[in-house]
Amino acid sequence: MYKFDRNHQYSLSDFNQPLGMKMNPENRWVKKSAMIPWEEIEDRYAELFPSEVGVPAKPLQTALGSLLIQKEYGYSDRELVEQIKENPYYQYFIGLPGYEYKAPFAPSLLVEFRKRLDENVLSEINEMIAAYNDPDDPSDGDSNSGGNSADNTNNGNDTDTVSEPENTGTLILDATCAPQNIAFPQDINLLNEARENLESMIDQICSKYNFYKPRMYRENARKAYLALAKCRKRTGKRIRKAIGQQLRYINRNLGYIDMFVLYNNVVLNKKQFERLCVIRELYEQQKYMYDNKTHSVKDRIVSISQPYIRPIVRGKAKAPVEFGAKLDMSIDEKGIARLEKLSFDAYNEEDVLITAIENYRKRTGHYPERVLVDQIYRNQKNRAYCKSKNIRISGKALGRPKKNPTPEEKKIAHQDNTDRIEVERGFSLAKRCFGMGLIRTRLDITTRSSIVLSILAMNISHLASAFLLAIFYLLLLLRFRNNNYLFRIA
Repeated sequence: MYKFDRNHQYSLSDFNQPLGMKMNPENRWVKKSAMIPWEEIEDRYAELFPSEVGVPAKPLQTALGSLLIQKEYGYSDRELVEQIKENPYYQYFIGLPGYEYKAPFAPSLLVEFRKRLDENVLSEINEMIAAYNDPDDPSDGDSNSGGNSADNTNNGNDTDTVSEPENTGTLILDATCAPQNIAFPQDINLLNEARENLESMIDQICSKYNFYKPRMYRENARKAYLALAKCRKRTGKRIRKAIGQQLRYINRNLGYIDMFVLYNNVVLNKKQFERLCVIRELYEQQKYMYDNKTHSVKDRIVSISQPYIRPIVRGKAKAPVEFGAKLDMSIDEKGIARLEKLSFDAYNEEDVLITAIENYRKRTGHYPERVLVDQIYRNQKNRAYCKSKNIRISGKALGRPKKNPTPEEKKIAHQDNTDRIEVERGFSLAKRCFGMGLIRTRLDITTRSSIVLSILAMNISHLASAFLLAIFYLLLLLRFRNNNYLFRIA
């Protein structure tokens, strides 16, 4: 269940500070807390708890604030709790009534926070924060409602034409990969891990049901694996031989488990059953590649503990293939980043452009004036769509290039290339400073939440920086005016 707490602190003056402690109201976490509409988000968060009985859940500000702090500095779950205990600004940010040296929650609860605040909920929170920090434009409401006014009718003409709002703004879109924290998936290592898991599973079954342990040749299998793992120069013939040996050991162990289940009424628990399904699929994939002498297979498993991860071919110089989730991120003219698509399977980015433009129109009520994308998005379908909506798409036109482009065209092309760097900067910032460069969560749903949290934390940091910069310019302007006034008096 969930209980609303409307009486918690909303300003720094309400925060109970110990005697002798004086907190700075200009601290960045105080500013960030003021930029988040906690009460509106709490109403959305309460919908996740339909039950009215049970132990009350932690408040939204505690859950979301803790995850944002973790994304900012990359703390582990246990270290995050210790940091919150020691830092009064962290305690203020997560909504505690006052400073006290006590753990606000157990570290294991952070997993539940990430499960509840899933990809869809965090995307809605991102939109709430963006709308909360965007000053209302009264002209928007006039332009949207003006289509139904009597001024649009001309001399009794019965055709009601609603004028389409003018295209304004910029949409920047690009794709990247959020690498997962897994070992590099070598075939021999995966097969060895699968064999060891099967041996452990057989040991558990025999111990539980008091069966005689079958012969698994685990010492010989371990020696065969180490003979290749410790080898400095691995030839193709030697690798193939070691993979064939591990495949045969795994096939024997799978036969033992099938015999236990079919003929001895053995019931596997949920964890054992799920792991057995993953290992069986891994065996089928590796057997197919071994028999057909190939190195590619559909939906290839690269991690036994995280079977949802897929290899993403990016073609980068540092890492041609990355292992993690592929995502499309857009940035508007105000610098707010949004997640347009997230998938663990490889997909073609060109299919995301139209959806991203329509999402932009739903948010703002009009289409963007220009769309800045790289070459893969600029196919004939997307170009025709942008032309029909009067949207200028960056890049060269199809066909033979112009021999003598005008200076204006050169200036526009240069400006588009310069502005498109903003999305690359967003990727770099999210990966270096907000944890998207190496995702450490283990579950599918928590991995998705972790990626969206990185984008959300980056947006809040951007809004805080813009707010402080605006205050600096305002103070500078006031000082300049005062100096001019004193100069005139003198």
